[in-house]
Amino acid sequence: MTQPLLLVLDLTGTFVFGLNGALTAVRAARLDVVGVLTLGVITALGGGITRDVLIGAIPPAAFTDWRYLALALGGSAVAFVLSRRLDALGTPILVLDAVGLSVFAVIGAAKALEFGLGAAPAVLLGAVTAVGGGTIRDTLVRQVPTVLHSELYAIPALVAAGLTVAAVGAGVYGLPAALGAAAVCFVVRMIGVRFDLHAPGPPGAGQRAQEHERDDDERS
Repeated sequence: MTQPLLLVLDLTGTFVFGLNGALTAVRAARLDVVGVLTLGVITALGGGITRDVLIGAIPPAAFTDWRYLALALGGSAVAFVLSRRLDALGTPILVLDAVGLSVFAVIGAAKALEFGLGAAPAVLLGAVTAVGGGTIRDTLVRQVPTVLHSELYAIPALVAAGLTVAAVGAGVYGLPAALGAAAVCFVVRMIGVRFDLHAPGPPGAGQRAQEHERDDDERS
């Protein structure tokens, strides 16, 4: 993380992921302050810790640089205290969340390559860095992980990680290439949110969902 701008975006993403993760915890489950802070920190740091453990970067960066844990806790605490007021800031938080997703995917893929992994594992770990924390959080509150059913989320992260790997392979990786890959991820993510786009489901999934909804309505 030698580029100051990438570091700033990475730290910003950590704060926003902590904020967003804690807000999700407040809305999805009746948790006390310990539970909310824990889920916020897991959302912010879980993906990066998972990546570092898998590539052998021990101890993980989240434990060697105090800023990551501090910002994750800070974002979680803000969400806990101001959860009702933050509901009115849904769009700005969503935009910042997309920024965090984008930067985490790029940085995760680049770090995997630094540790000697091939192209495919690096792309996968870039996506894991971006969506891993939220997946762990959703699992802990017994929800289907957002990445599996929400608007385009994992796909933009995979695209950004793929572009990063391609840039490194072509020998042109640097700040412009990193920002370009992150920008592509951000744009794809926001298009998915704006137009409510989703990854394709299995044939007939929509019809089956409607049938289940009708059955639920009839039973109620």
